Amino acid sequence: MSPRMDAFRARIGGFAFGGDYNPEQWDRGVWDEDVKLMRQAGVNLVTLGVFAWASLEPEPGRFTFGWLDEAMDLLHANGISVDLATPTAAPPAWLAHEHPQTLPVTDDGHVFGFGSRLHFDPTSAVYRGHAAAITRALAERYSRHPALAMWHIGNEYGPVAYTPGSASAFRAWLRRKYGDLDTLNDAWYTRFWSQRYTSWDQVCPPELPRSWSNPARRLDFTRFTSDALLECFTAERDIVRACRDDIPVLTNFMRFYQRADYWRWARAEDAVALDIYPDPGQDDSHVAAALNFDLMRSLRAQPWILMEQAASAVSQWKVNIPKSPGRMRLGSYQAIAHGADSVLFFQWRASRGGHERFHSAMLPHSGTGARTWKEVAALGGELPRIAAAAGSGTNAEIALFFDWDAWWGLTQTHGLPRNDFDYPALVTEHYRPLFHAHHAIDLICSRSALSRYRMVVLPNAYLVGDRFVRALEDFAAGGGTLVCSFFSGVVDENNQVRQPAYPGAFRGLIGAYIDEYWPARDGEEFAVSFADGTTCTADWWQESIHPESATVMASYAGGDFAGRPAVLSNTMGAGRVVYIGTRLDRPGLAATLLGAATAAGARPVIAGAGMPGAPEVPEFVEATRRANDCAEYLFLLNHSATDSAVIGVEPGGTDLITATPVSGPLTLPPLAVAVLEYPAAPPAT
Repeated sequence: MSPRMDAFRARIGGFAFGGDYNPEQWDRGVWDEDVKLMRQAGVNLVTLGVFAWASLEPEPGRFTFGWLDEAMDLLHANGISVDLATPTAAPPAWLAHEHPQTLPVTDDGHVFGFGSRLHFDPTSAVYRGHAAAITRALAERYSRHPALAMWHIGNEYGPVAYTPGSASAFRAWLRRKYGDLDTLNDAWYTRFWSQRYTSWDQVCPPELPRSWSNPARRLDFTRFTSDALLECFTAERDIVRACRDDIPVLTNFMRFYQRADYWRWARAEDAVALDIYPDPGQDDSHVAAALNFDLMRSLRAQPWILMEQAASAVSQWKVNIPKSPGRMRLGSYQAIAHGADSVLFFQWRASRGGHERFHSAMLPHSGTGARTWKEVAALGGELPRIAAAAGSGTNAEIALFFDWDAWWGLTQTHGLPRNDFDYPALVTEHYRPLFHAHHAIDLICSRSALSRYRMVVLPNAYLVGDRFVRALEDFAAGGGTLVCSFFSGVVDENNQVRQPAYPGAFRGLIGAYIDEYWPARDGEEFAVSFADGTTCTADWWQESIHPESATVMASYAGGDFAGRPAVLSNTMGAGRVVYIGTRLDRPGLAATLLGAATAAGARPVIAGAGMPGAPEVPEFVEATRRANDCAEYLFLLNHSATDSAVIGVEPGGTDLITATPVSGPLTLPPLAVAVLEYPAAPPAT
């Protein structure tokens, strides 16, 4: 655990509650009302200054900190801590006007102009210099301010630039990685289409070509972009830490965001933070939200910060549906149930103008008479009841692979058997049945340790390195269960096909080879029969599988592959590998994954859940656990609009929200939450 975050939790005294606050957008007379209402709502943390660069530095080198001094003092006087942001995500007009070379250029050569945000080239020395200057000025002035509890660097990093400066930085990055041109040419397989480079000056970012371009080049540029953005973060992080080293420093990640490898980024921060906006118009959006929450917890294997969510509707979709009564509270508790130590919103007071003027806020345009305000204030008053759970951890027996290199290789290049892979959707398909069966799930990458898990699930792990392959082999040989889905183990880190046959990396693991990939036609389905007599359908993908040491778990019942294997099981050492060579429907995938989990000895977090013959916990009731040295906390969340009985609840707990003892089965009303506290189990002797 980060000692800086330990100090932050001690200061807050429970769960952080609040959101983005933009006093610079309002007349001074509004501020006193703001802090009065913040106190009524239980706000203990606000984020200041995220997009305030023009208000802090209206001209180059002329800083106007008076308003921020007053805001910081006012918040501190009212017992509200500050997450102070560097405003570098939205450079002011004078920077774009006087230094147009700081603006990013898109891959088709168009300049991304001023008027939005993130309008900067992350490799621009001019941008970085001005970003460092405003960061240093803020750090020198506010590092010792008593309101300061956390540093928030930038915001939602993401711009990509195809500028001369970016090209120069890309070449320097490649030199560090490969050392010489011969090694780069081999890695990029430039003998194809006569793309061999004979001078570093010839190497440029993969601007939009006439047709398709080198997949290894595109992959490396994506990696480079993530690293270039990370350099911007770490430069500002180091400036604020030089002024004071005991304050946590972080930035905010985004839901399923592709341009930054969050596994690498997480190591550079004191905590992981997430901005997430599940669509209320999607009935199962809470499943993908839970996956994102588990990913954030797993990135550092620690509690994380929910930095932004909506109090009701957002403004980025074609139709922006409000959250129905109770949904905001339920989603907030869901984040906590998956390891969050905060409930923060964008934003405190709804903006009068600008692009997000209809984005919901803790304090809506209609004020304290609004339903949203009443729900926000009620939640703020309720969270202190579960304060003891802050900082507690989670223990999972199942790990799910989510890796940015695998994602980039599968979706950022062209020329695959099919080019419409949706990696987050495929990972979510594998997560869903385990989530509905109430298993605790960690997310892992190719660098993660595996020994603590009973089962590892690899959805479409197209690109894998040799080290990870060896780790998987050791995991299976040591008694672990590995479940791997189609089109996995195909290429190495350079996006080159492994030899001599598919799946080159995993042939020994799955006990079979594949001689041909068969993407399905639109609407094509395949009947699949399992050895135990059950059946399901599949679509989207087939493989011509030839078992070697593997046994057949399921076969196709018709079509071109009638009688051929669809699902395999292979013994490896003391463990087992299950290979799914097609896209099974939901029941088929659920049966395969949950059967493997049961065989692996993985237990759901609530007694009896998902176990054959045991009392059923409905799949729309979410169950998670957090624990510390003093207690264990069972979170139960009813995502349905009907009462739900939860049978497998052990006695001896206390519902912290209602302060009532729980002696057995309980009934959750629609959208209800229970947080049951149990004494910690005595340590094993």
